[in-house]
Amino acid sequence: MPRGARRTPLQQAVGLLQRREHSRRELTQKLRARGAEADEVASALERLAGNGLQDDERFAQSLARQRCTAGYGLHAIEVELKRHHLDDAVIGHAIDLLEADWNQLAEGLLQRRFPHGLLSTADQRRASALLSRRGFPADAVRHALDAMRQS
Repeated sequence: MPRGARRTPLQQAVGLLQRREHSRRELTQKLRARGAEADEVASALERLAGNGLQDDERFAQSLARQRCTAGYGLHAIEVELKRHHLDDAVIGHAIDLLEADWNQLAEGLLQRRFPHGLLSTADQRRASALLSRRGFPADAVRHALDAMRQS
């Protein structure tokens, strides 16, 4: 492309998608912020979706998998997906595909963070707060704390 030539919204969107998955709304916001007209953006995104280059469902699955692997719980993942304004059905499907054992994930996180166990009441409070901040369900928090106390 010649120096100084303006890239089309389609070219810009492809460039963004080469780096990582994006939701449709996220791409819309980024392209509009770069000065693209709304109708150009809509046309570019329709073309990308038609070619399978942009898919909100694939984006949701990718983001959910990344967050689960990073040690985040069900609630935190759901909240982040909702912040991207994804459809509830898309969010539910992405969560279902994780097939995560939240109890086991919470316990594993505590074992990494507290390798010597929960020695004091303060450790137990810190562990509980950590899991809650990370978005684990209350029953997973209880299960992980019980498992750590027994070890």
